[in-house]
Amino acid sequence: MDWLHAIAGLFVGVMVGMTGVGGGSLMAPILILLFGVAPTTAVGTDLWFAAITKSVGGFVHHRHGGAQGGPDYEVIRRLCIGSLPAAIIVLILLAQVDAHQVKSGLIMTALGIVLILTAFATLFRSRFHHWAVNARTDTAGTFLRYQAGLTMAAGALLGVMVTLTSVGAGALGATLLLALYPLRMRLQKLVATDIVHAVPLTLVAGMGHLWIGNFNLLLLLNLLIGSIPGIILGSMLASKVPERVLQPLLALVLLVAGWRLIS
Repeated sequence: MDWLHAIAGLFVGVMVGMTGVGGGSLMAPILILLFGVAPTTAVGTDLWFAAITKSVGGFVHHRHGGAQGGPDYEVIRRLCIGSLPAAIIVLILLAQVDAHQVKSGLIMTALGIVLILTAFATLFRSRFHHWAVNARTDTAGTFLRYQAGLTMAAGALLGVMVTLTSVGAGALGATLLLALYPLRMRLQKLVATDIVHAVPLTLVAGMGHLWIGNFNLLLLLNLLIGSIPGIILGSMLASKVPERVLQPLLALVLLVAGWRLIS
């Protein structure tokens, strides 16, 4: 057992429990920048880490969410129509790329860009939601006509991002849902829908990376040993740490990590 990996899992678990931001936003850059794990292996292993943790979270939301706070399965179906085929296409393309350096460089650049986008999504989500509510109210008829198609397109975008980087199903997915369903999605339903959609997406992407060979079982087990108590601890601390302090700090960490990966 590598205790440093378990400690990294603990840290990420605490942050996920406190902020709700997906673990991939923190786990993948930590593995690459601090532990020197190959980007392809970091992404493939992190996808299984996300699939396991989100499966637990999705089950809890399904059982205890109720009609008002449970996942919206119609929205999840629309997202999956876009995300799962997009994930499979990206996996096929990755399998065709033989040059390890090219593949790693592509993944690091994509991961850096998605981390920076996640930082802005985390920092400005409430303002973005306010804008989306106003826009949705003014153009209700037109918006409803294109809502299903736009949701599938958003799913395809998430499928590409998550398969390439293991990041995107958390903060970015929630931001897209806020834009598409600003009046339909209360906070609990938003989180539940985002988590449940991430389960099949990360499983498909994770199985593809396993098939390609981008996976480390021992690393995954060490991360899970730390993350499970970390998520419990973070959930207990969430109400004690002011959001106005935590969100800018998290956004800054994501910005710095994204810039480091790109540069």
